[in-house]
Amino acid sequence: MKYTIDAKGKKIGRVATEVASLLMGKNSVHFKRNVAPEVDVEIVNASKVDVTDKKMEAKQYALYSGHPGGLRHESWKMRAEKKGFAGIFETVVKRMLPDNRLRPLMLKRLKITE
Repeated sequence: MKYTIDAKGKKIGRVATEVASLLMGKNSVHFKRNVAPEVDVEIVNASKVDVTDKKMEAKQYALYSGHPGGLRHESWKMRAEKKGFAGIFETVVKRMLPDNRLRPLMLKRLKITE
């Protein structure tokens, strides 16, 4: 199945939870936790999502290289400049999906257009 979600004027977390639920197949009567469903989810108007400037500055992601002194922090604003809102959506949805072997299959079926 193919789902299209319009993110214009919506909060990023609300859209991401809906997308994560669809990618896991929780809306289907044939839901199985150990099977990735055959669904495609597309987010349109990702750049028109409702995010305040305060959150863009305050929300931080920790990036650790694994080496001593390798902890870096990146704000949403810096990530949006590098990857656009598509990168932010991808990270948010990725963290909402279960951390198992099915996660890459689910993320492969996610398309984000700005």
